Amino acid sequence: MSIPLEIASVSPELNEEIKSVFSGERNGYYHVGPKKFLLNSKYLRHGAGYYNTELRPDDVWVVTYPRSGTTWTQELVWLVNNGLDYDRALKEKLVERFPFLEISLLLHDDFQKEIIEFNNNDPKCIEEMKKMCEPGFEALKRVKSPRHIKSHFPLALLPPKLVDTCKVIYVARNPKDVAVSYYYQNRLLKFMGFESDFPKFWDLFMRDSVLWAPFWSHIEEAWKLRDHPNMLFLFYEDMKKDLPAAIRQVGTFLKKELTDDQVAKLADHLDIKNFKNNPSMQQIPDAIKGMEREGEQGFVRQGAHNIL
Repeated sequence: MSIPLEIASVSPELNEEIKSVFSGERNGYYHVGPKKFLLNSKYLRHGAGYYNTELRPDDVWVVTYPRSGTTWTQELVWLVNNGLDYDRALKEKLVERFPFLEISLLLHDDFQKEIIEFNNNDPKCIEEMKKMCEPGFEALKRVKSPRHIKSHFPLALLPPKLVDTCKVIYVARNPKDVAVSYYYQNRLLKFMGFESDFPKFWDLFMRDSVLWAPFWSHIEEAWKLRDHPNMLFLFYEDMKKDLPAAIRQVGTFLKKELTDDQVAKLADHLDIKNFKNNPSMQQIPDAIKGMEREGEQGFVRQGAHNIL
């Protein structure tokens, strides 16, 4: 497999600057393609695999820049496309029902070893880490259809026939709110390991020097395809303003009829007060301890305009 995009190391100065405040990545960072999307060292090994991920016509993808309402949208999309099966949605964690394509890229080999040691080589931890660290393009081969797939890759780094083949929901959010939420997430998750303050994070964000940046190029690629019949482009702010309308949009896009009562029940299920306390939204397996920093804000935050 190959990828027709140039992959180049960032400058030594920028590499050291990013590594000095992000402890998760131990090797270095790379620019991918003409728009210079920022990825870490594992992309060198697996980038071509992601670019050539095998597609199925009934796949449903949610693609976003990080912290744009991804988890919220995933739960909405999965329930609409699975007959509003709330029982199954409660029994199975969202990460199992709607896997994150490139999660393994974030787990540096040294970090994996450190977490396993932290868990005293517990067999259950080792098994769960093995699952998390398998490249998504391989793991997806075993997933039964219809598959639901999350990715933060820009469209340029995903399979070229993605939008022609599959249903894709893209969500965009105000960059100021994205940056604040992304900052807190990078502090929470040890495999990201941000160890500075918000002014520094904002500086890197504005310089397109955090993972999956540039922000505007990421959005622009999807925006250009907003009229494609397989693309539904949503704004997080519109979803917050009128969630029932967004639910109906998704239903129409996926060709699923919904009654007013069904829409109302789903909107209540997705209300941030309920959503934050939903145990199936848990991102880290129970068997793995030490992946999150204590004292930091949780993965699902208030879902509002962000303040520090």
